[in-house]
Amino acid sequence: MAAAARTALQRREGILAVTIAVLFILIVIRAPEYLGEQNIDNLLTSWGFLAILAIGQMTVLLTGGIDLSQASVLAFTGMFLALLSQISPAAPAIAFVLLGLLMGAGLGLLNGIAVAWVGIPPIIATLGTMTIIRGLVYVLSGGAWISSHEMSERFKFFAADETIGLPNVFLSAIVCCAGIWFWLHFMRSGRDIYAFGSNQTAARNAGISRKQVQMLVFVVSGAVAGLCGYLWAARFAIAYTQAAEGREFAIIAACVIGGVSIMGGRGTVVGAALGALFIAVLETSLPFLRINAFAQLAVVGAVILIAVAANARAERKRGRQILAPQDRSTPPSVA
Repeated sequence: MAAAARTALQRREGILAVTIAVLFILIVIRAPEYLGEQNIDNLLTSWGFLAILAIGQMTVLLTGGIDLSQASVLAFTGMFLALLSQISPAAPAIAFVLLGLLMGAGLGLLNGIAVAWVGIPPIIATLGTMTIIRGLVYVLSGGAWISSHEMSERFKFFAADETIGLPNVFLSAIVCCAGIWFWLHFMRSGRDIYAFGSNQTAARNAGISRKQVQMLVFVVSGAVAGLCGYLWAARFAIAYTQAAEGREFAIIAACVIGGVSIMGGRGTVVGAALGALFIAVLETSLPFLRINAFAQLAVVGAVILIAVAANARAERKRGRQILAPQDRSTPPSVA
């Protein structure tokens, strides 16, 4: 079964990669200016943000849970760190990166406690924290925006800069993807997540702690969202209450499009990253196709909804057959 599942995922990832390539070619044929340097930079950056959040969300989905608070965590950490840069303008970028990870992990820990220890269903727990954290962003800022001229140059430097010609946000996503891939495949705690999501009863019988697994995945999801909070505020040089508002659907859709099961136990980092790329290509191409802003929302929403619905339909499983069907034409033998 495990080998068959891996083969199916690899086939799905291959099909998705080809689909993205065909979509990209069709867009370039229709709008050659899409290959402009600035737009490619925007595409890589857009993918970077979505991929980081998607792989964090994937770890939660692997356990059969869901995290709706990532965008709010992003907004809160971005606002907090932007305000901190005003107080400590000499602080280096790495300090903001580490603090963003720690803040996000702390907020994710609250989700983990609510789910693992209190027993609140993940969708309810994270919906509640999503609302609370978004409200705290407003309280923290007083509803004001923090603009570029109010942030320190060191704060903005890393996220706005490039390395070997590639945006640092994109490279940060590559590092995050590689790190989580290694963790899930080569560390026991990562493999436990797949085991728990595949069969919770068997996992508990094997000594895998439900509470530890659920706490861990929410901490990871929060940590990457906290990292994105810093990168978002520094890259766009603005922090505001509504930052990333409504991105929850795109994050989850990227995972589902990439083959991550909403029932848990199945999915890969490569698949989630490809799902994020599909959405990033779609979103960045629509302005070049002369589709107005309101229609863009409708098109993106419709495509994502269709992809998620198709995946949900594929997730429907027939009841497993324990015994081979018996020929009704032949009466059962009597011992």
